[in-house]
Amino acid sequence: MSKTLNINYEGKSYTLEFTRRTVAEMERKGFVSSEITTKPMTTLPALFAGAFLAHHRGVTQDTTDKIYAKLTNKEDLIGKLAEMYNEPIMTLMEEPEESEGNLTWTASW
Repeated sequence: MSKTLNINYEGKSYTLEFTRRTVAEMERKGFVSSEITTKPMTTLPALFAGAFLAHHRGVTQDTTDKIYAKLTNKEDLIGKLAEMYNEPIMTLMEEPEESEGNLTWTASW
């Protein structure tokens, strides 16, 4: 089960989540998670806004900025967002369960 964050803002409920598709989309748009410490002014808002893509694609940057401004405990929030962002990436490296139909590979060198 994917990790999600839930936020209620102005009477609307938002479910924040990252999927393989949304992480790939963010990367194509130039998001680099390792830049969180070196470029926090651009990276942190992009990380937060990216969490809306899976379920709330039409939310504007202005709205995500307003929501972020009102959130408390931001240090923990950023940690949870980073954990959520990494989850789909980790699924790329998971080995399939042993079953018929799995593929094997060989190298020529």
